[in-house]
Amino acid sequence: MRQVLVTTQAPSSPMFSQGVKAGPFVYISGTAGIDVATGKLAGPTIGEQVRQSLTNCEEVLRAANATLDDVVEVGVLLADPDDFAGMNEEYARWFPIEPPTRYAAKLGAVIPGVLVSIRMTAYVE
Repeated sequence: MRQVLVTTQAPSSPMFSQGVKAGPFVYISGTAGIDVATGKLAGPTIGEQVRQSLTNCEEVLRAANATLDDVVEVGVLLADPDDFAGMNEEYARWFPIEPPTRYAAKLGAVIPGVLVSIRMTAYVE
């Protein structure tokens, strides 16, 4: 069964679902560091945007009755590969022990001000 996840606590778009739950898996779309309260980027730094992007992913997980502990894979897309260390600094606060698998790559789309997009896959029994 496929269930589209919707929450007002994370950015949305008519172009994609925030997340989809299919069986025991939860797929979270790539999410930028947009603060839904303001509709703007959380800040100009990689740390601020990673923090907000992970917050947004966590809200979509919550809509699926899942948590960060259920995450099995994270994909990180960086506009500037030189932001890798700054991304890691904030990321480590969210997954301090036994982190999920992860990949990082260069963000292909050029979106003014967006430094990072993060997607996740979670497994919930």
